[in-house]
Amino acid sequence: MSVTIKDVAKEAGVAPSTVSRVIADSPRISQVTKKKVKKVMEDMGYHMNYNARVLVRQATQTIGVVMKHSSSHSFDNPFFSEVLSGISKACQENDYSLNLTTGESEEAIFRDVIKMVQGKRVDAIVVLYSKEDDQVVPYLMQQNFPFVMVGKPLMEASNIMYVDNDNVQASNEATDYLIQLGHERIGIVGGEADFEVTKARVEGYKKALALHGYPQNASYIKYRKDGSYDGTIITEELLGLPEPPTALVIMDDFHALSIIAALKEAGVSVPGDMSVISFNNTIVSRLSSPSLTTVDTNAGQLGYYSADTLIEKLQKPGMMNKSLIIPTNIVERESCRERK
Repeated sequence: MSVTIKDVAKEAGVAPSTVSRVIADSPRISQVTKKKVKKVMEDMGYHMNYNARVLVRQATQTIGVVMKHSSSHSFDNPFFSEVLSGISKACQENDYSLNLTTGESEEAIFRDVIKMVQGKRVDAIVVLYSKEDDQVVPYLMQQNFPFVMVGKPLMEASNIMYVDNDNVQASNEATDYLIQLGHERIGIVGGEADFEVTKARVEGYKKALALHGYPQNASYIKYRKDGSYDGTIITEELLGLPEPPTALVIMDDFHALSIIAALKEAGVSVPGDMSVISFNNTIVSRLSSPSLTTVDTNAGQLGYYSADTLIEKLQKPGMMNKSLIIPTNIVERESCRERK
């Protein structure tokens, strides 16, 4: 037989209404009493009725997560798994659940968001991207619905909470790393061109080249399309240039795997003929052959602090919006070598 509020109240020596207020985290109940009652609840194996708590508190204790792409594409890439792991950790610490978008297109993902908001299925939302011509963020702003972005907003950055890396600086450092190895012909393989992270990293790459007085070759800048991680066409285009690059900055470990496979197919060895530095320091970078030199973006922290900041905002509605920059660092492995 399940344990009830009355059972907990009797064991704790308090009124059932006090137990209810502890569950609702009422400020009228002292921390001493809360601690005592929660200990009894834990010892007795009491599990609160979340549906009842939603009615009392007018809150779902659930955070929505809006994926960058369809769930099938997003979960292919371990970067998003690590971000979600960080979000999940923060939610677990604060007794929140997660609700993920499952749409297979931008329009379907947007419809999922409308259902979350209008159906009061979540208390707030984490948006895992920042991009041009996005429907989600303007909608959330119009609805005055709490949200945070993983990525710097392309509009009204001062009015929107976000957690990000300094992607301009990170890409600048990655490009400079290759320059210090003696490379002059350096290409960059980005994500989709309309995402803010891609724009920032291309900017950092260009700044590094300019600082060293190297000419910028538009043919060395390539973008991923339609969420695909297949690097075959991009590799063929780069190798087909009159003067192919000798080094590549690739914006994602997972995409780097495909590029390296395509290079190998073309008879180009890494790092013998082509040096490669990527981003994110996921498990892919450690298991790749050769192992990848990569920029550690601390994906788990990006996820953790996005959710933690959002939950803090829910608990303190009057709090000023926070924006956090998570530091990055280069992890040296086997995919780069000095240019002779």
